[in-house]
Amino acid sequence: MRSKNKLLLLKDIVIIIFSIIIAILFIKTDVITHSLPNSNSSPIIGSLIAGFFFTSVFTTAPAIVALGEIASHSSVWTTALFGTIGAVLGDLVIFHFIKDRFASHINAALRHNKFRLKLKEFFQWKYMYWFTFLVGGLIIASPLPDEVGISMLGFQKIKTRWFILVSFTFNFIGIYLIGSLATALIG
Repeated sequence: MRSKNKLLLLKDIVIIIFSIIIAILFIKTDVITHSLPNSNSSPIIGSLIAGFFFTSVFTTAPAIVALGEIASHSSVWTTALFGTIGAVLGDLVIFHFIKDRFASHINAALRHNKFRLKLKEFFQWKYMYWFTFLVGGLIIASPLPDEVGISMLGFQKIKTRWFILVSFTFNFIGIYLIGSLATALIG
């Protein structure tokens, strides 16, 4: 079992390193902003793409810029709605890879049974479940890496349908605030 956890951890590290390399390439070449359709001609497609990239720690900054730019040239509501749909799709990809692995990594790291039981009791406390929903959702709404919020929700073994609802709600709030701020600053 330990070798399986080590293999999963190694796989996750390789994915993170690969993602960092890709993100650096995106930032250095401005490929995200240049590959988005012109915000005047297709804010829906641009919002979907930028929203998808809004979810990862490695692509959040360029996505925020793109979403702000699109919102300032079109409807904030349209940008928020379609950006949120893209963000939920991105979060689902991350959720698929993280939800079970995070819990298994934590369990493998906790060797002491007493500490593991105390931690498990802490997370099973009825208010902790809702607190985790709120904090995980706020992290998803913010420019902070969604991976952290998604890990928290995955640790609680949230069902996919509830995850989609939380992701949609909080991503919409975050993207709407970005669009509103960009419109206020530019307009």
